[in-house]
Amino acid sequence: MPSTARATSLTRRGLLAAGGALGLGAALAACGSDDKKDGGSTSPASGSSGAWEFKDDRGQLVTKASTPKNIVAFTGTAAALKDFGIEVKGVFGPTTVKDPKTGEERPDVQAGDLDIKKVKVIGNVWGEFKTEEYLKLRPDVLITDMWEKNDLWYVPAEQKDTILKVAPSVALWAAGRSMPAVLQRHVDLAASLGADVRSERVKADKARFEAAAERVRKAARTKKGIKVLIGSAAPDTFYVSTPVRPTDTLFFQELGVDIVVPDKLDPTGWFELLSWENVDKYKADVILLDNRTSALQPEALKAKPTWAALPAVKAGQVVPRVTEPIYSYAKCAPLLEDLAKALENAKKVS
Repeated sequence: MPSTARATSLTRRGLLAAGGALGLGAALAACGSDDKKDGGSTSPASGSSGAWEFKDDRGQLVTKASTPKNIVAFTGTAAALKDFGIEVKGVFGPTTVKDPKTGEERPDVQAGDLDIKKVKVIGNVWGEFKTEEYLKLRPDVLITDMWEKNDLWYVPAEQKDTILKVAPSVALWAAGRSMPAVLQRHVDLAASLGADVRSERVKADKARFEAAAERVRKAARTKKGIKVLIGSAAPDTFYVSTPVRPTDTLFFQELGVDIVVPDKLDPTGWFELLSWENVDKYKADVILLDNRTSALQPEALKAKPTWAALPAVKAGQVVPRVTEPIYSYAKCAPLLEDLAKALENAKKVS
């Protein structure tokens, strides 16, 4: 799971509404699931016409009589598919936020280039999944991330059985594997759905990604000794993430970036929880700070004296981190470019 998402959402699970699941009986029976269990390789088989099949990262072979057109996906996954040329009908997960100045709704950071006025949002926060609205979309397939084995990201556990009766599901790893491997799986999926993943645009995006990775590698070598901390801020807690499970930080490590490894992980194995009094436990020259709308941002953190006193903060070396990347080359390349720039400009302050 990414950073603080599961920590904050565990307390919400008991409050999730069971609404939307009533009155679906006959309709659900008519939908059915085409999932088939197959524990072999995770490479896909696809075709733009005729029968469609895709083996997801659970090892499940998902089949349909034809290539899915009515796709419902987790917001970030939908944004990645769009970058490869595949449109979805509906999304669930952080999609819209209200602009604090105008009060108007604008895309959440996880929505990427999605047109939020054209997709049906059936859930915008953790635990929200409007099953009846989902059914109205007549989905061919549901696609989402997977942070823990067989745990479908942003599909409420209390509604999972009902939701999975409507259409087959596809889950792709968003953790525990390095970013290039996860990107390739999204390419595989997009290709199976009919995307031209050999287009000049995709080639250019991939070339940009690879060049950015080399830039990070060079910067890490040049600025050897610069310590980077991966953090996420909540009102009462500061989370220091382990770098070995998120796909981005695992890749950063492979490129030579020196990332703080917390020594007292919580039971989930994803991060260490620090009180604000102890936020200076680890020395860091650069802080990559969770940029999701669910986390506190630098402006809000100014009121916390212990935060303001951190050397990286005083030096202006706090960089936004896209904690839940959109897995397309177009969206991941800028993440590496921003990291490279931060390292190139960083000074030893800890």
